[in-house]
Amino acid sequence: MTVFPCAKINLGLNVVSKRSDGYHDLQTVFHPIPLYDALEVQVMNEEFPSTTPCDLLVSGMALDGDNQDNLVVRAYHLLAKDFKLPRVHIHLYKGIPSQAGLGGGSSDAAFMIKLLDEKFKLDMGLAEMERYAARLGADCPFFISAEPSYATGIGDVLSPVDAHGSLAGYHLLVVKPPVSVSTREAYATIKPYMPEKSCREIVHQSITTWRSELTNDFEDSVFELLPELAVIKDKLYGMGAVYAQMSGSGSALFGIFDSKPTFDKSLFTGCQVYQLEM
Repeated sequence: MTVFPCAKINLGLNVVSKRSDGYHDLQTVFHPIPLYDALEVQVMNEEFPSTTPCDLLVSGMALDGDNQDNLVVRAYHLLAKDFKLPRVHIHLYKGIPSQAGLGGGSSDAAFMIKLLDEKFKLDMGLAEMERYAARLGADCPFFISAEPSYATGIGDVLSPVDAHGSLAGYHLLVVKPPVSVSTREAYATIKPYMPEKSCREIVHQSITTWRSELTNDFEDSVFELLPELAVIKDKLYGMGAVYAQMSGSGSALFGIFDSKPTFDKSLFTGCQVYQLEM
């Protein structure tokens, strides 16, 4: 059985307060985009000499770390504590770049939960799957439904964004430079504040107002550390984007265009570039 975990972008991201547990409360709009990984699960033959009940093959793009620490494997073990699951082989094909603010790992985990639920008839509802997903990461529950959502809390409290917040019909250019952003460094100089207008309200406005009103609080600190990201954002606007922003805490940036953009690939030398139709 194969599923296709999708990426997401953040439309605005405001850090509104620091919590007593050391985390931060956020306001953001998660929007799924048509950039995908592929995740396949097969039951392991009883005679297959695996030392683990869940083995993982990763292809497409290399991932750092031990495969047994990957979120899809952790999702399997999380459900195996409460449900009787057979041993499985997992093949994860990475099409979503890592350390980009696009949610690839979280999406893989959530889609793994959905895949196991369907394949092995666990009969979990959406709410139960979201609860399991939340134990793997703050933005994992979003990917259970993968519908445009306004997120608060640490990114785990979701409410729907209606059609006014949809990007249907627009074209997206996602640029991932060959650098990564440390979340700790991104938060280092953040000063939480409550914006006068939430990003949910702003995305309901005309997209022509977003450039002046819809902000990502991480851009100031991250652009200071990695000024080349600010250059990419300026290039996206120079190409005619109606809105451009860094996604999450980076390092990918995206531009939203009324029509399919044309550009010289040398404009983003060394970057991974994805042209997407929403």
